[in-house]
Amino acid sequence: MPIPFSAQVINMCAALLLLIAFAMLSQRRVLSLINLFALQGLILAVSTTVVAYSSNQHHLYYSAALTLLLKAIVLPVILYKLIHKLDIRWDVETMFNIPTIMLVGLLLVVFSFNLAAPISQMAGTITKSTLGIAMATVLLSFLMMITRSKAVPQVIGFLAMENGLFFAATSATYGMPMVVEMGIALDVLIGMFILGIFFFQIRTAFDSLDLAHMEKLKED
Repeated sequence: MPIPFSAQVINMCAALLLLIAFAMLSQRRVLSLINLFALQGLILAVSTTVVAYSSNQHHLYYSAALTLLLKAIVLPVILYKLIHKLDIRWDVETMFNIPTIMLVGLLLVVFSFNLAAPISQMAGTITKSTLGIAMATVLLSFLMMITRSKAVPQVIGFLAMENGLFFAATSATYGMPMVVEMGIALDVLIGMFILGIFFFQIRTAFDSLDLAHMEKLKED
């Protein structure tokens, strides 16, 4: 039985999201991380639009528009302004070397596919085959967040993890109720403003965004 064109597009978007997650995992430059995050938001919006069209779930069109506006435009612009004001261009410090992190990432992908296999068989959505990729994207973003020593890449990792969770929700159940999505979007936006203030406070106090300084302060 041939795979519908809409399912092929969704699978391609899922594959691109996974590739972007790996690219973010190996990326050292903060500006490139923001670009990848914006691209991730764009692909997520395209995937959600295709799911809305193929499944006749009209509320997903609003989700796609919200995703495009917030994650592909608003949040990247806020992050661009933050790194410009903080004069950040590179994040060269990771807790482990990049090859080791990538190897752990591959193991997480294998784990995600095995974990999602029984769930995908029970799901009745056209996107059930992408659930493993969605879970892998979440875990890879979490890995990026915990292996970076600077605050800004950790925040980008957290936002990318939220993208993966949204894609997982779309894959498993055609998304969350619109009220919930609006609430999450508002929380994320407010959180970004609070984190921006937090970044400036760290830079003023320590002249660096390395969170190791916070650990030293805790020890003292």
